[in-house]
Amino acid sequence: MKLSEMREKTVDELKQFVVDSKKQLLEARIKKSMHKLESTAEISKTKRLVAQAKTVIKEKEIEVKNA
Repeated sequence: MKLSEMREKTVDELKQFVVDSKKQLLEARIKKSMHKLESTAEISKTKRLVAQAKTVIKEKEIEVKNA
């Protein structure tokens, strides 16, 4: 998901995305420990997406407070 797509979503949708992404991250880490993960770059990409989603959530919350 691109950053522009994240900005179009609601806060609740983004929070659900963060939860789902963290589940994927846990599964990827488990696969890595079992040497079954094909692409280790998946872990860093997922972490980056979670951070971006959290940033957009924070921006939207600040926007609501200032409005």
